[in-house]
Amino acid sequence: MRNTKVSINPEKLEASSELLRALAHPLRLQIIEFIDQSDAINVNKIYNTLKLEQSITSQHLRVLRTTDLVSTEREGKFIHYRVDYDKIDQTVKAIRNFLAKK
Repeated sequence: MRNTKVSINPEKLEASSELLRALAHPLRLQIIEFIDQSDAINVNKIYNTLKLEQSITSQHLRVLRTTDLVSTEREGKFIHYRVDYDKIDQTVKAIRNFLAKK
């Protein structure tokens, strides 16, 4: 282990924690994988296909939205979800960099 003192930014640490928590949940990963199979998809299609309760699906989508893992676009009365591949790519790179320093 290194003895180099590193300054930790509390805001970045909190955001990173939330992001990793969002990705650590198996159901959220399943939702991301399902969204990935389409260009854009609405919540009804997600919960009907995955056989989830609407409220549970919405709660998990809220977490994915607040961590920017998915983006939304309104089309009439429907909100369509898309995977934010840039955010996921940044996250994977950050994890790889962290692990490479071990």
